Amino acid sequence: MSSSSSVLSRRSMLQLAGLAAAAPLGSLAVSVPAAAQSTAPKPLPLKIGVASYSLRKFPRDKAIAALKQLNVKYVTIKDVHLARTDSPEQIRAARKEFEDAGITIMGGGTLTWKTADEAAMRKDFEYAKAAGMPLVVCSPAPDTLDLLEKMVKEFDIKAAIHNHGTEDPWWPAPSDVLKKIDKRDPRMGVCMDIGHATRAGADVVKTVALAGPRLLDLHIKDLTDGTNKDSQVEVGRGILPVVGVFKELVRTKFAGHVSLEYEIKADDPVPGMLESLSYMRGIAAALA
Repeated sequence: MSSSSSVLSRRSMLQLAGLAAAAPLGSLAVSVPAAAQSTAPKPLPLKIGVASYSLRKFPRDKAIAALKQLNVKYVTIKDVHLARTDSPEQIRAARKEFEDAGITIMGGGTLTWKTADEAAMRKDFEYAKAAGMPLVVCSPAPDTLDLLEKMVKEFDIKAAIHNHGTEDPWWPAPSDVLKKIDKRDPRMGVCMDIGHATRAGADVVKTVALAGPRLLDLHIKDLTDGTNKDSQVEVGRGILPVVGVFKELVRTKFAGHVSLEYEIKADDPVPGMLESLSYMRGIAAALA
């Protein structure tokens, strides 16, 4: 595709997303064609939201305000915004803050378990239950999988194992997860981070179909260099096949969370998150 075609495609995606509705956020807004304004938009076929790690420098109240400003309806919560050390009462109160803002909690994490410590893992699952998390994004050591499966069955909370790229000794790519959980409870699956998966050599479009119902959650980002985790840019400005991933998610009727994980510009992430979310929503709108 030529660079001019790429720009036009990107512009179309942003217009479909209705950036004009977000004008108070600044100069990223663009006008939507009159024809588009006259037609009620179809519901998006994917649950597009945010991993709250994107707002890690913000306290919970300001993170929630930012999510509302970005018109985000779905979130996976990092414990910086809902502490695992809080009491059950405090956790339930924090959960209510998200729910009162009209935000659905899709999960939490990433939670890491290096040893098969049942008391520690049970405490984390109790935290997830109190927080209303139907899913935990996690990074368990391979020898903790028996215990993890036990917790999944007991609490009826899904476990989505997160791949972290070439530097991850346990789960570099989604395929490494799939090999280990093939015969386990169906509530155990993958949280595919498309950036880390690409760096580990995975074809992220094919992985959507390969994982099938084991694909429980996604982290969406973009890179300008498929081997360099520090090359992250706003979604749509890099080389990752985000459009192809979304097409495959819609084809397979993926019902989980498609979450933006925006790891750059931590002190001022909202403009970049707006641009990324608008591009993601634009793709989804085009596929509706």
